[in-house]
Amino acid sequence: MMIYRCRHSYSYLGLAAVILLLASTPALGIRLINVELLFEITDQLNQPSDVAVSKDGQIYVVDGVNNRIRIFNAQGARLSSFGSEGQGKGEFKYPLGIDIPVSGRVYVADSGNHRVQIFDGAGGFIDQIKLPALNHPADPTDIAVDDTRNRCYVVDNDNHRILVYDLSNLQLLDSYGTPGTDKRNFRYPFLITLDKQKYLYIVDVINTRVQVLNPDGLFVNFIGGWGVEKGEFFRPKGVAVDKNGRIYVSDSYMGVIQIFTATGEFYAAIGEPASGKVKKFKTPVGIYVDQRNRLYVVEMFANKVGVYRQVGETDSK
Repeated sequence: MMIYRCRHSYSYLGLAAVILLLASTPALGIRLINVELLFEITDQLNQPSDVAVSKDGQIYVVDGVNNRIRIFNAQGARLSSFGSEGQGKGEFKYPLGIDIPVSGRVYVADSGNHRVQIFDGAGGFIDQIKLPALNHPADPTDIAVDDTRNRCYVVDNDNHRILVYDLSNLQLLDSYGTPGTDKRNFRYPFLITLDKQKYLYIVDVINTRVQVLNPDGLFVNFIGGWGVEKGEFFRPKGVAVDKNGRIYVSDSYMGVIQIFTATGEFYAAIGEPASGKVKKFKTPVGIYVDQRNRLYVVEMFANKVGVYRQVGETDSK
C-alpha cells in the first residue's frame, strides 16, 4: 500500500514540465549550503517517512509500510526495531511521524490507528493517546513534544488542525486551526517541529507554506508560498530547525531542501559541492538536523535515509 500523501497533487504532466524547466535553468544567485554524504541507511525500508535522533545519537526511522520503527547507531549500523501490523499496544497501521524529546521517550504518530503511541528508547510500550474524530476520523501524521511545558502537539491531517495534549494526564488541552487559507488555517498539515523557544513550525502542504505559531497557538509568520523560485514550494513535506535557528524545508516533488532565516526569509538551498548546483533528492519527506549540524534526509520513494555533513557555503553557478 502506498501511504504517501499525494492525493491532492497537481497533474504529473504539469509537474514533469516544471522539473524539466528547472533542470534546464541555471540556479543563478542562489546561496548553497553544500553537503557531503556520510552514509545511507537502507536495510529493507519500505516508504520511510520520518526520522529522529535521540540525545545519545541513535537514529530512529519510521518504516511505514512495514509498520515498524527501525533503530540504528550513530554510524548507521542496525541495532533493533519494534512494531508490527495491528491495532494492539505497540502495533502500528501505517505510522508516519516521530519525535524524541530530551526525556528519551519515543512518540509515534500511528496514523491508521488514529492515535499517538509512546515508547521507551528500546521500544517498550508506555502509553497511548487516542485522538478524537471531528469531520473525519483523526489522522495523526506527526507529533512534537515540549518537555519543558509538559505538552505535545499532534498534527491531525484530515481535520486540518493541531491538537494539544497535557503529557501529565494525556488529556486534550486545546485545538489550533480550521480549514482554509488564512492565518491559523490549514489545508492538510503534515509534519511539525519546534525551535528552542518552542514555537511551532507546521508544514501546511496544500497551502504550500510553513506556518509558524507560538506555543499558545497564536499566529507568528508564514514561510514560503506556491511557486518554483527560491523561497517558494511546490509540495513541502518536512521541516527542521538547527541550533542556530535556521529553518530547513523539504519539497518532495521538486526534490530540494531550502533553508530560511529565523524570521522566514530565504537563505540558501542544499547544494552539491562538486557541481556547485542545487542538490536533488528523490521525494525528500522527513528531515532532521542534529547538534553537530548533520542533516538527515528521508527519501521516501528511494527507500533510504541519507546522513550528510555540511561542508561550507557557495554561490550556485
